[in-house]
Amino acid sequence: MNLERIDTVVIGGGQAGLAVGYYLIRHRKDFVILEASQAIGEAWRKRWDSLRLFTPASLNNLPGMPFPARREHFPAKDQMADYLEAYAQRFDLPVQLKTRVDRVSRNGDGFEVYAGGRLYHANNIVVATSSFGKPRIPAFADQLDPGIVQLHSLDYRRPEQIPEGPVLIVGVGNSGADITMDLSRTHAVTLAGEPIGSIPFRIERFFARNVLISIVFVLQTYVLTLGTPIGRRVLKKTGGAPPLIRIKPKDLKRAATARVSRVVGVEDGKPVTEDGKRLDVASVVWCTGFRPSFPWLDLPVLGDGGEPHHHRGIVESEPGLYFCGLIAQYSASSDTIVGVQRDIGWVMRHLLRTRPAMATPVDA
Repeated sequence: MNLERIDTVVIGGGQAGLAVGYYLIRHRKDFVILEASQAIGEAWRKRWDSLRLFTPASLNNLPGMPFPARREHFPAKDQMADYLEAYAQRFDLPVQLKTRVDRVSRNGDGFEVYAGGRLYHANNIVVATSSFGKPRIPAFADQLDPGIVQLHSLDYRRPEQIPEGPVLIVGVGNSGADITMDLSRTHAVTLAGEPIGSIPFRIERFFARNVLISIVFVLQTYVLTLGTPIGRRVLKKTGGAPPLIRIKPKDLKRAATARVSRVVGVEDGKPVTEDGKRLDVASVVWCTGFRPSFPWLDLPVLGDGGEPHHHRGIVESEPGLYFCGLIAQYSASSDTIVGVQRDIGWVMRHLLRTRPAMATPVDA
């Protein structure tokens, strides 16, 4: 196995990992970004075809490079992927694609990283793979009739994927709402669950996209945080899940053929709601979110649910280990392009101040 000594290994080449790379390269740190995908931005390209960002281009900038679109434009998923690719190229970030991490463990004051047939001895590890590690699907899904087609929102692309017949969408977050609107054009849709709320305006309107959205994200980034009483209450109640942003409850009422309560089990191969209603459907789309997954992290830093123990991304029990891009890492916007930059700035200041082998910053 090839051995490489390096100051910092960044795990994940999405927006969080690339932004971390920007700070490291400005400070002339020796680092590498390990990305399991075939190409930068692949995670965006694999989302459903109709997906558009909730923030206009003016709010989608990573540090050092504006988003190349009109400031009020809501980018499509492939535009975001193109931007990430261009970002990595502009700053010549050392991204190693098709490199899946197999194990990270402690080695003295540093770490060992096994990935892509190589062994890295690293001073620091920055985990930038987000909380979206593993689709969250209820255990009773295995009991559904084999004739019912099932897929998670992670695997949904377009209505043509779904066979004819009624569709059950489980979960009314933003993914569930978007997919409901998409599928309602071609299928009879039953929507299970209730949203946690919705922002009270249409984001596409002039005043909203130029003023109100910025206010919302300031509130999410600087008020709804773990450092404020209201932020702690909201994040505990919602788990960091945002309200409906683009789609409104009345849109779902018009689009869905039926609304039912939460799905809690299976009876005779059919999904059953908490009020005992059995649903006769041909397909189920699980829009039930994700759970954190760090199976390669061979360090005592994970809770019972797989979530990492940290303070604002800094793991005090394992000096040199950091996280960026987690849901509710510090604020309600920590897993968004807007909010992740504040968390990265905090993490980078700590890393550059407290870890050895620091170099002279590049002149601004």
